[in-house]
Amino acid sequence: MTNPTAAQPFDIERVRRDFPILQRTVHGKPLVYLDTAASAQRPLAVIEATDRFYREHNANVHRGVHTLSQEATDLYEGARRGLARFINADSEREIIFTRGTTEAINLVAQSYLRPRLEPGDEILITHMEHHSNIVPWQMLREQTGAVLKVAPINDRGELELDALEALLSDRVRLLGVVHISNALGTINPVAEICRMAKRHGIPVLVDGAQAMPHSRVDVQALGCDFFCLSAHKMYGPTGIGALWARESTLESMPPWQGGGEMISRVTFEQSTWNELPAKFEAGTPNIAGGVGLGAAVDYLDGLGLEVIAAYERSLLKYATERLREIDGLRIIGTAGNKAPVVSFTLGDIHPHDLGTIVDHYGVALRTGHHCTMPVMQFFGVPATARASFGLYNTLEEVDVLADALEKARAMF
Repeated sequence: MTNPTAAQPFDIERVRRDFPILQRTVHGKPLVYLDTAASAQRPLAVIEATDRFYREHNANVHRGVHTLSQEATDLYEGARRGLARFINADSEREIIFTRGTTEAINLVAQSYLRPRLEPGDEILITHMEHHSNIVPWQMLREQTGAVLKVAPINDRGELELDALEALLSDRVRLLGVVHISNALGTINPVAEICRMAKRHGIPVLVDGAQAMPHSRVDVQALGCDFFCLSAHKMYGPTGIGALWARESTLESMPPWQGGGEMISRVTFEQSTWNELPAKFEAGTPNIAGGVGLGAAVDYLDGLGLEVIAAYERSLLKYATERLREIDGLRIIGTAGNKAPVVSFTLGDIHPHDLGTIVDHYGVALRTGHHCTMPVMQFFGVPATARASFGLYNTLEEVDVLADALEKARAMF
């Protein structure tokens, strides 16, 4: 694992050559991909790693004694070790592979929290959460009689920390908080929030899906109890992600799903569970996805998260200034500490119409509620258009976006 510094140059042209899809055109225009918060594009390193797995090593993992199975197992478990190092976990046993952040949150809800809840106990989340960090807790509320409480945000799209701390009562059994808002770009002070919660003995789950591609994540430094991530946000494959938690916590939790691999012995009378991490990984896993996730970790590590973050800050600054020059454009989410995400509305143009128009100029925007309907309700809009930038975007692409938006505005 490399240890790059911010002094290293960021060669954007070389980076762009790593992403084959950026060479294509849309409606005869060069693709300008500004939807990384929904799903990032894949570099050749990830594409080739998954392709090589299927061409040379494809077999099921863990239970085979033949060469291909052993090779597949080494690759899959190597990816787990790489991810553990990447987020500074104490051990690869603390990494539970899941289908992504959503499944990881549901695992915590059903395996960790449900057995600990009694009627009247509280679950605390924030107003800026993705649906995946709202709906599992609502389901748990219906199953247990618990109470779901919500910490407020302000007009800039920032958490009101004093109000959040005031909600940290002795009835709260878990705090769920997003690290970076996919709809607003807000970077929450997660380490500070975890310290607040710890003073009250409250465990914290962090939705880290959006944080992984933009900043160095150290789960030890954050001080959280659960950290959830998705590979496709960090330039890896879809359908694979992970839950991190301490070994002692995972040992205390019952399995969530039953089947093969998560058992050590089965009779018709009873079953006994396998050791970590297998206890939570029932069935044949997404092996190629795990290999691709490992390649994505290596790719990000090779570029350096600190270098990426510095480059993306310059993108965000330029994009914010450039879009503010457009008459009638309103930016939704103006937090002082933001990831490279700009959500906005433009006059009376519905965001879906806006997305359709700019697509004809090769620009890929996300439009809608971004799985954050409560955020849209707070800001009084039905939807927004969202430009989310990644390490492969350029200042020139920001100009293409701005020009396309000006053309759209002139149509109405």
